Amino acid sequence: MSMYGAAKALVAPASRMVWPQRVEGVHHVPTSGPVILAPNHLALIDPLFVGVACPRPVRFIAKQELFDESTFVKRIIARALRALGPLSVDRRPGQSSQEAMDNSLAVLESGEVFGIFPEGTRSPDGRLYKGQTGLAWLALTTGAPVVPVALTGTERILPPGRKVPSFNRVGIRFGEPVDLSPWLGKAHKAKPRREATDAIMGAIAKLSGQEQVARFAASVKAELEQG
Repeated sequence: MSMYGAAKALVAPASRMVWPQRVEGVHHVPTSGPVILAPNHLALIDPLFVGVACPRPVRFIAKQELFDESTFVKRIIARALRALGPLSVDRRPGQSSQEAMDNSLAVLESGEVFGIFPEGTRSPDGRLYKGQTGLAWLALTTGAPVVPVALTGTERILPPGRKVPSFNRVGIRFGEPVDLSPWLGKAHKAKPRREATDAIMGAIAKLSGQEQVARFAASVKAELEQG
């Protein structure tokens, strides 16, 4: 058994015991070759549930804040995520973009499953926000199929201000790979990247039932922080 398999054998049953999970559509994840998983993003703990539900090892571009061990709960989450093998990336301005793209391409070129949250950050209010076009660039550059993923219930586990996680049911739903054939060979053009990204976000919305917002989540969160 691989290190990932051994870690998952421990983490998965523990997570299911604490947070009962309903997993649907696993058959949509190709059994081999490069794959991109594109989930909605409701909580810091989301990568854990996607990793547990997916039948193949998943590599995420995970912001460094996920590995904060300043509290007991954060320490548990951080160590569980490390066990499942995410890629930690420094997301400070001017340092993250190129590193993230290089790591992402390397994962897909090696035939692995790569997870990316197209919203770029957690939804501030549970709605589905505009996707970043880096997702489409990766898909159109590598030819890897994009499987939309809908998470539900994770936002109630550890909302802002809560120190002890709640015991809620979680849903993880995998959808059919999104048809990106109209935009193949056009990864270098901004408009096709945006159209392909919007198609992916539409597929996520259909799975999750979320209301879509034609704005970036980061912009809305910045406005909320400014009062």
